[in-house]
Amino acid sequence: MVGEVTSPFGIDGSIRVFPTTDFPERLVRLQKVAVDRLGEERAVVASRLAPPVAVMKLAGFMTRDQAETLRGAILMVAEEHLPELPEGDYYWHQLVGLRVVESGTDRFLGPLTHVLRTGAGHDVFEVERAGKKPLLIPSLKSIVKQVDLSQGRMVVELPPGLEDVAD
Repeated sequence: MVGEVTSPFGIDGSIRVFPTTDFPERLVRLQKVAVDRLGEERAVVASRLAPPVAVMKLAGFMTRDQAETLRGAILMVAEEHLPELPEGDYYWHQLVGLRVVESGTDRFLGPLTHVLRTGAGHDVFEVERAGKKPLLIPSLKSIVKQVDLSQGRMVVELPPGLEDVAD
């Protein structure tokens, strides 16, 4: 996932895209992008950064009404086109679905269902809990002790009171 369509831009079928990547400048270099709700790739006709969003025009979208149908759509690129990340960094799609367990006790907290970009220097992991509100865990090295993609698990050391705040 590289971005989410927030709204149309202008009248020519262009869209505003909120980057969900640490490399928003990549959006202006894309030649094609997969659109989840279309189930296919589309050529990128034009794109530019207009922080905090990118403005993009995709092939086949010529009017504002057509662009409106993309509101909320997720834009993706093939995994083989993603830049390699440094050791210890992960793409969101690699983290979603991991089993989150508490350090020391191995208590299962729930699956990681969503990554929230906060703009505060770190993301927040949303962990689904049965019969409770989701647990929001800051993605800080002091909290996230281990990510093991091969085992499908993330080990966290929760700050005191974090679960109480979520309930």
